[in-house]
Amino acid sequence: MTALRTVTVDGSPVHVLESGTGPTVLMLHGSGPGTTGSGAWATTVQALGASWHLVAPDQAGFGRTPVPAGSTGGLRLWTEQAAGLMAALGIEHYAVVGHSMGGAVALSLAATRPQQVTRVVAVSTMGAPGAPLSADLDAIWAAPAGPLGARDMLNRLVFDQTLVTDSAVDARAAAMRAGAVAFASLFPPPRARWADGLTLSAQTLAAIRAPVLLVHGAEDRVTPLGTAAVPLLEHLADVRLHVFGRCGHVPAIEHPHEFRQLLSSFLRRDRGH
Repeated sequence: MTALRTVTVDGSPVHVLESGTGPTVLMLHGSGPGTTGSGAWATTVQALGASWHLVAPDQAGFGRTPVPAGSTGGLRLWTEQAAGLMAALGIEHYAVVGHSMGGAVALSLAATRPQQVTRVVAVSTMGAPGAPLSADLDAIWAAPAGPLGARDMLNRLVFDQTLVTDSAVDARAAAMRAGAVAFASLFPPPRARWADGLTLSAQTLAAIRAPVLLVHGAEDRVTPLGTAAVPLLEHLADVRLHVFGRCGHVPAIEHPHEFRQLLSSFLRRDRGH
């Protein structure tokens, strides 16, 4: 059973896609305009079935989750909101899967909540110390809402350009228009500061004790393998890296079957929780 609902976290609403029963996996989306929890993870959630309790929120400023009054967003807000959501749901132990920005949030959550987070899967992740803002991420954050902006963004996200179909462009353009006002407040220029704000210090990364699986595309132009994933190998105590060839920024879309097998195998080790 898959359900959409709204959970109040620290007085502010968080929109959540929830599915299945069993050990909990928190699934955090990335930062592209029009991105939502259900849009990023619905296909993966459906394919994983009922073996886990999957929780995929719209993070603050995305989808139907507003930025709380008085906040400007950022890594601390997203981290605290994710932790607050799990507390509001009464979940004591959980794994975290995060894509891009969501990967940085997942790593931050593991560092600040070591008793709660059992495993981390950081996909095409941000967060590595000193990682620069890529030209492609800069362009994605600046993409105008509408078909032209949507097509340009999708072209940058994937290696296989046949995935950039008219229907995919139309769906992304509609999502971009729906979230345009909230998104405009999150990453205004100059944008390098927002990428810097999503990086984690060596000290923070060293504090992570949960096993971490890094998943990355060899042709990722948004968060390039060499500056985004490889440096994390030096800082994390328990880490492994899986690289997909012929893959851009979204392995879950470009290699869906193998990605889900990888995810299932890594998460299955937590069946005791």
